[in-house]
Amino acid sequence: MTENDDDAGAVRAELERVVRRWQQLPLDHALPAVPAVAAAVQGLADDVSDVCGVPRAPVPDLGPAVLMDQLRVMVFDWRAAGLPSAELGERLTGLRRALP
Repeated sequence: MTENDDDAGAVRAELERVVRRWQQLPLDHALPAVPAVAAAVQGLADDVSDVCGVPRAPVPDLGPAVLMDQLRVMVFDWRAAGLPSAELGERLTGLRRALP
């Protein structure tokens, strides 16, 4: 396995930890965390836009049930844009640790 494979595996594993944690949260605990998760998704989207040279656009608020799908898409876009996997992994870890 190459270093890139290791990085990709680490990002996938951390993303799944975030998603699993989110799914385990009771709704009354998840709702207060929505703004922080949405901000993390928007931050990834903004960085991808910047590196790709396209205007930033707001990620639509589709509610807490869709937020993890939006996170998955932004993780895919981040990796496709060639942004650093180590930074992505750190952001995902920080997000998971910030969840209630």
